[in-house]
Amino acid sequence: MTIRKIGRRNFTRGLAAGSALLAAPSVVLAQTARELVIVSFAGQLQEPHQWLARRMEQATPGLRIRLVPSESQDIVASIKAAQGFSPFDAMPNGEPPHLIAQRDGYIKRIEPARLRNYANLIPELNAKSGGFGVPASYSLIGIAYNEKVVRNAPSSWADMWKPEYAGKIGIPRASSNLGLGVLAIVAKIFGGAEDNLEPAWSKLQELKPQVGRTPTQLIQMLEREEIGLAPIWNNDAAASAAKGLPIKFVQPAPGPVAIVSFMSEIANTRHSDLVYQWIDGILSPEYQQFAANTPYFFGPTVRGVTIPEAARPYTPSTPAEVARLQSVDWGKIAPVRGQIVERFDRVFAS
Repeated sequence: MTIRKIGRRNFTRGLAAGSALLAAPSVVLAQTARELVIVSFAGQLQEPHQWLARRMEQATPGLRIRLVPSESQDIVASIKAAQGFSPFDAMPNGEPPHLIAQRDGYIKRIEPARLRNYANLIPELNAKSGGFGVPASYSLIGIAYNEKVVRNAPSSWADMWKPEYAGKIGIPRASSNLGLGVLAIVAKIFGGAEDNLEPAWSKLQELKPQVGRTPTQLIQMLEREEIGLAPIWNNDAAASAAKGLPIKFVQPAPGPVAIVSFMSEIANTRHSDLVYQWIDGILSPEYQQFAANTPYFFGPTVRGVTIPEAARPYTPSTPAEVARLQSVDWGKIAPVRGQIVERFDRVFAS
């Protein structure tokens, strides 16, 4: 072992180095710990993100992942107000806000070469991303009903207009993706389209429905037997049934509406490498299988995921069921979303 004498010059250098570290503690922290801030879902549906966060933290010493449940509009306001680095690093968006995020430039284009699992994506779902982020999951809009209020289950979207359901129908407000999806599918089954919603306006008025201001309020109305039947997310219907409530979910003909949720890197993140690690985890078979299982029932966006038996009432599990899925051309709806919400609130004001 060599013993080195500490002379005056070396001692002075040591003091200077130590002073520099004390004067810049943020540099030391940056080398030992990093925080990744991910926008997430609220409540139980956040659990798949929690699962992935724990795995990443265990695999990456010094990493802390903070999940922030929030509404997209709140997150967007914070991102746009930030000077310099974004306060958030990655976020999920359903199809309509995903288009707006692309237009406004607060999410970044994906770099496929940085993702090991990119090649496993289902091409039809990936095409909807527009090259920004990746499809992380999809949820369905179908019809849920309360067995105590409704005796006969509906089998198609058009069944909502059957006389036996009169006075028992609830619909979602158009401010939500759920509400916009319902407007689109009703227009299409009655001869309209995304750029011709007039049939939907007239047919929904015929129902004289009760309006849920949010998807959460709508499912609560169904649980409390204030209504008997409503278009609803498959995830919400599954969560109600898991609580022992008499809520059933139908994938109505000609098919339920699939809405894709994308995970995207936020512009001006300071942790792009960690964001890609997170996104690659989202696309891993292990995560996709976990998220597809009870009680989440998120539709998988990569090949090779087996739909669990418990999820089959809520998620397509055969090629034929997948082929029935209905889509929405959000490019025609997103630009006029504000006008649609204003008209909805005026028409269905109570």
